[in-house]
Amino acid sequence: MTQSAEKAYSAYGEANVQDVANADCDWDSFDSVSYFEHNYSKARQADVTIARIIANHFSGCFFPRHSRAIDVGAGANLYPALAMLPFADEVHLSERAESNRSWLRTQIEKPAASWTEFWHVLSNGHGRYEPVADFRQALRRRARVEAGNVFQLPTGVYNLGTMFFVAESITTMNKEFRRAVNSFVGSLKVGGPFAAAFMKDSSGYRVGIRDYPACPVDESDVRRSFAEIAHDVKLDTIEDTEVRSGYAGMIVVTGRAGKKK
Repeated sequence: MTQSAEKAYSAYGEANVQDVANADCDWDSFDSVSYFEHNYSKARQADVTIARIIANHFSGCFFPRHSRAIDVGAGANLYPALAMLPFADEVHLSERAESNRSWLRTQIEKPAASWTEFWHVLSNGHGRYEPVADFRQALRRRARVEAGNVFQLPTGVYNLGTMFFVAESITTMNKEFRRAVNSFVGSLKVGGPFAAAFMKDSSGYRVGIRDYPACPVDESDVRRSFAEIAHDVKLDTIEDTEVRSGYAGMIVVTGRAGKKK
């Protein structure tokens, strides 16, 4: 985090000024190992619930041959990519932080044991996951780690996509939250299925020794952000406060890109 942003966060999760922009943060110093260990070194119940929701969503969709998928702001998390693995020839892991890109490349080559837990959750009872005999091999073949910025994504390129805990967790500014959601959905082809997740009413968070900003959003904020850019939108609220203090649960959104004709 830059000096100006550090002044905005003198203690974990507490902002002293109103606005901390995405550009104020030193994302290349993001502690990927600490984030993974705290959040995904085991499959927590909230993430199990989310994984089932998105597996159900994608399993009920049709995908053309040679589909391409994107996970926007992949971070130190592989289960959104795993959820899309059976449906895409390429899964692009778009990530701004150099530390996260390095972590992703390492995990793709040798996934941690917890990703096997997540794969079992995703594939259990979903026949469309059965053709992936070995998710590790499929991940190595299909995953592409790329430097990317959520605000600068290509338009109308991908057949399906995910964005987990990104738009609300990179800024305190609602206008940047909305820009991130718009850019994510806009990167998909019209009708392309997506899944997104948000921390509800987050006040900021600590990773390792650094504090990061958040834009507090609830169901009404999230619903409005997708209203004009997506259809068949469904929201699920996960009543969970296990991960850390300073939030009120998680919001999962599934739907399809573009207005319904």
